Amino acid sequence: MVTVEEYRVESDTMGEVKVPNSAYYGAQTQRAVENFPISGIRLPKEFIRAMALVKLAAARANIQLGLLEPKKGEAIVSAAKEVMEGSLYDQFVVDVFQTGSGTSTNMNANEVIANRAIELLGGKRGDKKLAKALEQKTIEFDDVVKAGRTHLQDAVPVTLGQEFSAYSSMIRHGIKRAELARDTLLELPLGGTATGTGLNAHPKYAELAIREVNRLTGLNFKKAENAFESMQGKDACVEASGLLKTIAASLMKIANDLRLLNSGPRTGLGEIDIPATEPGSSIMPGKVNPVIPEAVNLIAAQVIGNDAAITVCGSLGQLELNIMMPVIAYDLLQSIEILANGSRVLGEKCISGITADRERCYNYADRSLMVVTAITPHIGYDNAAKVAKKAIAENKSVRQVILEEKILPKEKLDEILDLKKMTKGGRA
Repeated sequence: MVTVEEYRVESDTMGEVKVPNSAYYGAQTQRAVENFPISGIRLPKEFIRAMALVKLAAARANIQLGLLEPKKGEAIVSAAKEVMEGSLYDQFVVDVFQTGSGTSTNMNANEVIANRAIELLGGKRGDKKLAKALEQKTIEFDDVVKAGRTHLQDAVPVTLGQEFSAYSSMIRHGIKRAELARDTLLELPLGGTATGTGLNAHPKYAELAIREVNRLTGLNFKKAENAFESMQGKDACVEASGLLKTIAASLMKIANDLRLLNSGPRTGLGEIDIPATEPGSSIMPGKVNPVIPEAVNLIAAQVIGNDAAITVCGSLGQLELNIMMPVIAYDLLQSIEILANGSRVLGEKCISGITADRERCYNYADRSLMVVTAITPHIGYDNAAKVAKKAIAENKSVRQVILEEKILPKEKLDEILDLKKMTKGGRA
């Protein structure tokens, strides 16, 4: 049973509030806790750390400008550092579903840092590893000839290495998109204060604060070209989310291809073998499922859903302020984290250990009906189609039909149906 003695009474412009004695936060945070008992989801540590970093930079800028007494300012800097190190994360208790500007979380930070400062005064890459793992398999599987498939139907041969080269290229492009997403977020509206006008801010505040942010992060943040735009709209966040969604789409395609190529072991394609990481069924002994690609699919679906939410939130910047920022921050940070972690796990626990069933791959390629495409220039399209249809009807390979019908001599046929040569566009 909670007793009155476990609380202290604080006041703000709306009156008195009971706040837990152990809390560094104060009245406004407590009001938010009581007003928004929605999900139990808090903004992640990365966001709180970034916010504390900005508070630290702001304090140092104001010390330099003579607007903050050095002793108090350095206490604020020390308190902000503690928040950045994670030791006070339990003090950030406001639900992510709160006031749309994130004011409650901002005041939560102000109260925690201020109270800790008073006390002191005495009173994340995964995708690059994935790309390297895929590039290694591109080389390893370069000589593994297999059936190509389009529309999930037989197509002309490719090599397994060529398939993996496509995956590698998708991830390399994804890395560039991730870097572009980062760059879109480098404009900061610091100094814009309430609506973008800069009311009550020193003219040099933004420049000094951002310089300190850059010193602390090693990044190249800059003052927003237009503070009004940066505060009203969150287009940079929407753009970044869209780029992350594209990466998610690539990962989902790769994961599903791996599941198809690994399907079986007796009744599927079975062209590759994915490392077994855990039992696949409580009822079917010996069953092993492609759990890592499945997890990547779940991640991709979440990122795509986050993008939809961020897009809606980004559109709700009525007049001078976007009022959906907490959800934008939460979803964007979640997308970044799970994409990075999922990519790393896919590379380490799946791609790196994939092996090829070379014999099965070759047999599929040899029996593929569409090797008939290479015969077309020699016997004509209509005759080639007849060969394919006869092969289907009699369950024979194209090679068997052509030899039985004596359409081409064996030596010529062997030259034309050189499967490895076909994967190079017919060039040796």
